[in-house]
Amino acid sequence: MNIQKQVDKDHYAFEQYMQKCRWNSMWHQLDEVIKLKPDRVLEIGPGPGVFKNMANLFGVKVETLDLDPDLNPDHIGSATSLPFPDNTFDVVCAFQMLEHLPYETSLDAFREMARVARKNVIISLPDSKTVWPHSLHVPRHGAVYWLMPRPFGGARQHKFDGQHYWEINKRGFALQKVVTDLSSVCDLIRTYRVNEHTYHRFFIFSVR
Repeated sequence: MNIQKQVDKDHYAFEQYMQKCRWNSMWHQLDEVIKLKPDRVLEIGPGPGVFKNMANLFGVKVETLDLDPDLNPDHIGSATSLPFPDNTFDVVCAFQMLEHLPYETSLDAFREMARVARKNVIISLPDSKTVWPHSLHVPRHGAVYWLMPRPFGGARQHKFDGQHYWEINKRGFALQKVVTDLSSVCDLIRTYRVNEHTYHRFFIFSVR
């Protein structure tokens, strides 16, 4: 498949791209990667490069790959044919990227991520299921968070909007299907939605 870039560099302008909820999601990106103490990390689809720059501040070496040279990635190439030998990176990650590819193509990209990863693969994807976040402060324990799903309404049909070809919990892309397909490549350690930005769901995998 001939993959073309979907947006120009201006799409990542601070005032329209970096909402507070996205900052919260980026905290989880950093937290998940730093906890693994990797020596070498590859990020596919770096956007404006915020994750790489923040990770570098905390001593994590991140290399980036994108097909758009205007984003100044460290490597220019396709996610479905990564230009690296097997087991090159300790951790390979892609945050809110795979949904920009048709579903079967995104699975090809995920298999490539697993191929070049030595230990872990971390991704986040959009989850369209409506949930309502709640929190409660418990003395001596701190804040407790939980998500309450909307009790009514089925899965909606996804319509390509020029960027997303699919989203979790849209019709035909139930969470269990996505988990099963991804788990056929890597072992799923955990998945969760970000309380401060429930549209983003994280998946942490270990490489077989």
